[in-house]
Amino acid sequence: MKVAVIGSNMIDLVTTIDRMPRLGETLEAPAFGMGFGGKGANQAVALAKLGCEVLMVTKVGDDLFGRSVLENFKNLGMDTRYVEPVPGASNGVAPIFVDRDANNSILIVKGANNALKPADVDRAAEDLRKCRMIILQLEIDLATVYHAIDWGERNGIPVILNPAPAAALDFAYVRRTAFFVPNETELELITGMPVTSPEEARQAARSLVRDGVGNVIVTLGGKGSLWVTAGREELVPPCIVRPVDTTGAGDAFIGSFTYYYLRLGDVLTAMTLANRYAALSTTRPGTQTSFVTREEFERTDF
Repeated sequence: MKVAVIGSNMIDLVTTIDRMPRLGETLEAPAFGMGFGGKGANQAVALAKLGCEVLMVTKVGDDLFGRSVLENFKNLGMDTRYVEPVPGASNGVAPIFVDRDANNSILIVKGANNALKPADVDRAAEDLRKCRMIILQLEIDLATVYHAIDWGERNGIPVILNPAPAAALDFAYVRRTAFFVPNETELELITGMPVTSPEEARQAARSLVRDGVGNVIVTLGGKGSLWVTAGREELVPPCIVRPVDTTGAGDAFIGSFTYYYLRLGDVLTAMTLANRYAALSTTRPGTQTSFVTREEFERTDF
């Protein structure tokens, strides 16, 4: 089973804070660390750790960070033929601030990710045809995202679109995805509707379905996840844990959902397992380092 991830990679620069400083204020922070991140890379790593073959299509910087990202992908057994350095460009970075309650605030600097273009999708076409699904996010050029959706539709490869970070989207493309997977904040920004409860999430997701989106899955953090189609609505309950760091939990959900959906063929079962996998990731610090292997996951007793 092979899945393609066409998307971003970042180096996470993680600062643990007691609180965010006010404008002009300097505060001492308890800790700092670096790690591999980026929404595309995170989702790919979750898939790889679960045992899926992963074709990664991304751009890395012509710097130490970029070389480290490529080596990390190779160490995880990914197909890296389309992980290409951009001469003179810095790698993408993501400064992340995590507070005492495990909440996070994130900035992204796209760097080399901006250089991933539609032509890169075309160059990978022969290998993309061997994949069972394509996963996309919005940390790369939107034209590349739309081109990949077009390509997937023409070639019969279903697409999962994670609209993160949220952006104005052309729904002529969104309607052609197999699954549209926003979180609460992204759903609110995309629909212009409030999303402060599961019921409000239902209403906002229904508006997308009325606009022609076939499957909307909303990740609700500690409230579980929601699946809405034209004929069905299912709220999948959360897995209750004590979080340490929620960074990357949404990516853990998407990677694990994709793996179990392709393996088992059932959306609700895949969502239930993805809720558990994402919850488990929040009990460990870091992003990709918090993702576990399939063997570790399947022997974890919640």
